[in-house]
Amino acid sequence: MSVSVVLPDQLRGLVPDGSNVCLPGDPGTVREALETLRRHHLEVYHRIVTEQGEVRPHVNLFVGRENIRWHEGLETRLPEGAELVVLPAVSGG
Repeated sequence: MSVSVVLPDQLRGLVPDGSNVCLPGDPGTVREALETLRRHHLEVYHRIVTEQGEVRPHVNLFVGRENIRWHEGLETRLPEGAELVVLPAVSGG
């Protein structure tokens, strides 16, 4: 199974490809995918995850069309061929 991490414009300059990161191995959950990302792209990982290992408040992670915050958080399962989409939060007034 392969999992692809789709990065926003703000993070694309941190990876050689510039947009997607294909994770090696078989991450079964979002947490496992982020740990794999940490081993291969530490700088990207630190922009997504806090020092306590939680998703930063201004970052949203989607598996398909579903925000992981509305499901099982970091324990959200990744189906075969999943895309983990990283989106910055949008706010304003």
